[in-house]
Amino acid sequence: MNDIVAGPLPLWAEILTAVFAVLGAAFAAIGSFGLVRLPTFFRRIHPPTLGATLGVWSITLATIIYFSVQGGSLFLHAVLITLFVALSAPVTTIFLMRAALFRERLKGGNVPSADSRQP
Repeated sequence: MNDIVAGPLPLWAEILTAVFAVLGAAFAAIGSFGLVRLPTFFRRIHPPTLGATLGVWSITLATIIYFSVQGGSLFLHAVLITLFVALSAPVTTIFLMRAALFRERLKGGNVPSADSRQP
């Protein structure tokens, strides 16, 4: 395998790579701002999860475009990282929310009871 960089990318590939990289950074920044600005844990939990997931998908698209054009063949190795983040971020969020609900119920906070679920 050739590890030498082949040279500059075509303009269309540079533009697409830059757009997806900036879009991914923007999603991550918006999620971070939501984490800092929202008042309660229950409101703060959602923006970073969405920001991480959408940001990683955008950065992955930028990576796929860059390395596919650079190498001359389709580069899909980065999809594995994206799939891991797409699966682990929501699961982690669910566990954090369940733990927070449990603690809030123990304190007698204003949260829905476990028996109030609709079938």
